[in-house]
Amino acid sequence: MSLGRTGLRIGVLLALLSACSSSPAQQPFDVLIAGGTVLDGNGTPPVRADVGIRDGVIAAIGDLVGADAARRIDASGLIVAPGFIDIHNHSDYTILREPRAESMIRQRVTTMVLGESRSAGPVKPGVNDDPRARADGGDTGWTTLGGYFETLERRGVATNIASYVGEEQVWTYVKGYSQSPATPEELDAMKTLVAQAMEDGVLGLSTSLLQPPSSLATTENLVELAKVAKRYGGIYSTHIRDEGERVFESVDEAIQVGRGADIPVDIIHMKIAHRKLWGRAGEIVAMVQRARDAGMNVQANVYPYTAGQNNLSSIIPPWAHDGGRTAMLERLKDPAARARMRREVLNGLPGWYNHYLATGDGWGGMLLVSLKHERNRPFQGRRMSELIAARGGHPADVLFDVLLDEEGSVPTVFFHHSEQDMQLILRQPWTSIGSDGAAVSPDGPSGRSHPHPRYYGTFPRVLGRYVRELKVLSLPDAVRKMTSLNADKIGLERRGRLMPGAFADVTIFDPDRVIDRATFENPHQFPDGIPYVIVNGSVVIDNGQHTGALPGRVLRGPAFAKRSLRSQASGGKP
Repeated sequence: MSLGRTGLRIGVLLALLSACSSSPAQQPFDVLIAGGTVLDGNGTPPVRADVGIRDGVIAAIGDLVGADAARRIDASGLIVAPGFIDIHNHSDYTILREPRAESMIRQRVTTMVLGESRSAGPVKPGVNDDPRARADGGDTGWTTLGGYFETLERRGVATNIASYVGEEQVWTYVKGYSQSPATPEELDAMKTLVAQAMEDGVLGLSTSLLQPPSSLATTENLVELAKVAKRYGGIYSTHIRDEGERVFESVDEAIQVGRGADIPVDIIHMKIAHRKLWGRAGEIVAMVQRARDAGMNVQANVYPYTAGQNNLSSIIPPWAHDGGRTAMLERLKDPAARARMRREVLNGLPGWYNHYLATGDGWGGMLLVSLKHERNRPFQGRRMSELIAARGGHPADVLFDVLLDEEGSVPTVFFHHSEQDMQLILRQPWTSIGSDGAAVSPDGPSGRSHPHPRYYGTFPRVLGRYVRELKVLSLPDAVRKMTSLNADKIGLERRGRLMPGAFADVTIFDPDRVIDRATFENPHQFPDGIPYVIVNGSVVIDNGQHTGALPGRVLRGPAFAKRSLRSQASGGKP
C-alpha cells in the first residue's frame, strides 16, 4: 500500500517523536509487534512504529528494536490498528454456543455490542420466550443482564462483550404481547427495569420500533425510558420505526427522543429501505446534520451491503401479532383471518412498513436464511419466489403455510436499499460501522444456517471494497469508523485507540489483500488478509488460525462501577 509522500513524512516524524518519548522498558514485553505501520484509530496518518504489549496493556509505541519480548510478531508491510468495535451485533445467544466467535474475530472484531431491542435480560425466572434462547435450552439460568454477564465471564469468550438493555425486552417483561398502550404504572415498572440494567453495566437503551410490540411504544414512552438511561450515563440506540415510506418522520422521532431525554442518539443501520424512495438518502443525512449543528449528539451506524435481515413473519400485518407467536399461528390457520392478511400483505396498510412492498422485487427480493421443516429445507439460501413457484397456489397462502411449518419464524434477507444511498451515508463523518450480524462458524452449531454475509464480511468488506477498490473512504478514516468513533459513542475508555495505557486489543492486516469472501449464495467463508488479532494482550488469531484463546471480557458501563463502590461502602449490601 502506498501511504503517499506527505503521509510518509508525517509518519516518520511521528515515529521519531514516539521513539524519543517511549524508549523500551527494562522489563521484557509479552508481545512485540515489530516493523508495522500503525494507525492509532483517531483518523490521523499512519506511522511506522513498533508496539509493545505487557500485562494485557499497550506499554509502548515507537522504535523498540532493542527490546526483549516473549513473542515477536513481524508486521512488516502490514497495518497495525486497534481491534474493531462492532457497535451493532446480535451474538446475545450465539456467543453461548460459539464462544470462539469465529465469524467475528476473523474479521478483526475484538468487541461486540449486543442488546438491540431484545437483550438477554431481564427475563422472568424459568421463562425465556426469545426464540434465540431455545437453542441454548430455553431456561438460561439468569434473570438479569448482570446474571447474563456473569454467565459469559464464567464460560469464557474470545471477544469483549458489551450490551444495551432492549426496550422490547422490558416492555414484554411488564406487558407481555398484548397490543395495548402502556399504562403509567406499567411505564414506571419498565423504567425500574431500565435502571436496574444500567446499574448491571449496560451502555444504554436500544429499540427496534418496526413491528409489535415495540411499535406500540409512543414517542413519549421512549423519552421517559431514555431519560433513565441518560441519568446513568447511557445512550439511545435506535432501529427507527420505519425505514421506508415514513423514514423521514421516523428519523425525526429519533431526534425528538434525543432532545426530549437530552441523550446521545445512534441510529442503527441508517438507510432508505424502499425502492420508490431510492436516491433520497441525502435528506435524512441533512436531518441528522441539522440536529448536530444545533448542538445535539446524533450519529448513526451502517453496514456495507444493500440488503438487510429480518424475519418472514414481519410480512404478517401488525394486528395478527397481538398476543405473540402462538396467537399469530392460530390466525394463520383461520380462513377469515388469512383472507384479510392476504389483502394487506399485497396492498399494505397505512403506517405499516411492509417488507414485501419495500423490496420492489416482491418475493424475488427475499432470500430464506434458515428453514427447519424437511419440506422447506431444500429452499434454504434460495429466494422466496422459488419456493412459491415450487409449491404453487397463491403466494400469500404459501407464505402463511411456510410460517406454520416453521413455527412462525424464518430469518430472511430482504434486498431493499441502494448502493448509491448506502455510500452517501457511509461517507458521513458521524457514521460508524456495525455488522448487524452474529458470531457463527462453518463447523459449529450455526454452520447449517444460511446467514447474511455481513456475519463474516462487514469489516473487511469496508477495507477491501470501499477503501482500496472504490476509494469511498480513506484507510485512516475507515479504521476510525470501526474503532475510536464507536468507542466514543458508548463511552468505552482505553479501547478503540492504540496508545500507551490502552487495553491491548489489536488487529494486524494486509491493506493490499484484505477482503471479504462471504456472499449471499455462500456466506460461511472467512475473509482474507488478516493474519493476527489480539484481545486483551492474548493472540487469538495467529497467522490466520484461531488459537482457541478466550480472553474476552465483559465491558460494563459507568453505573456499574458506581454501584460497586456503593456496595463496598455499605459492607456489601446493595
